[in-house]
Amino acid sequence: MRMRLKNYWLSMSCDAIKRSFAIMVLLGVIAPLAGCATPPKNINNICQLFEDKRSWYKSAIATEKKWKIPVYVTMAFIHQESKFRAKAAPPRRKILWIIPGPRPSSAYGYAQALDGTWDSYRKATGNRGGDRDDFDDAADFIGWYNNISYRKNKIKRDDAYHLYLAYHEGHGGFAKRTYKNKPWLIKVSRKVQKRSLYYQKQYWSCKKELEKGWIRRLLS
Repeated sequence: MRMRLKNYWLSMSCDAIKRSFAIMVLLGVIAPLAGCATPPKNINNICQLFEDKRSWYKSAIATEKKWKIPVYVTMAFIHQESKFRAKAAPPRRKILWIIPGPRPSSAYGYAQALDGTWDSYRKATGNRGGDRDDFDDAADFIGWYNNISYRKNKIKRDDAYHLYLAYHEGHGGFAKRTYKNKPWLIKVSRKVQKRSLYYQKQYWSCKKELEKGWIRRLLS
């Protein structure tokens, strides 16, 4: 078998080898990357979510190590903001009830970050090429923003309720308690807190399994 393969490659022209290599790259690298933006099957179970998207687990862990924001808080934010859809954006307003008009804000991507806030993040962190529809960048953005809320507004890093209020109102708005006149926002923030606690309970049940490398997982 090895001899046949060797003779096959020797008989191929340089161009043919290049074409074959290109096809293997397309099949082995680009195709999996194309599927990375697809939302996971079960967004209500953090264990299954990370099983489906192992790279997302690594991103959430990296955010926790860098910004000290718990994995389950970051994931609860993304669940609320985009339901894990890479290109999520606010629905367009309708002109004359039919014609699609402008969007109500520039919020976009996993974290629904606004243009200006995203620019501030990229400048502050040096992540100049960061994209809002890239999960790794979006998770890092949430960690960065919530860490500022911890420092400026004295919000505990696992307090998803108050962190989300600051996330929505801005650090200045949170300090002024602008959310008090927005009962709908308080309701949403409580929802995020509930999701965070729910994810936390699930996460601790599968954390050890998630920490295993793929070889150990196959052997276990």
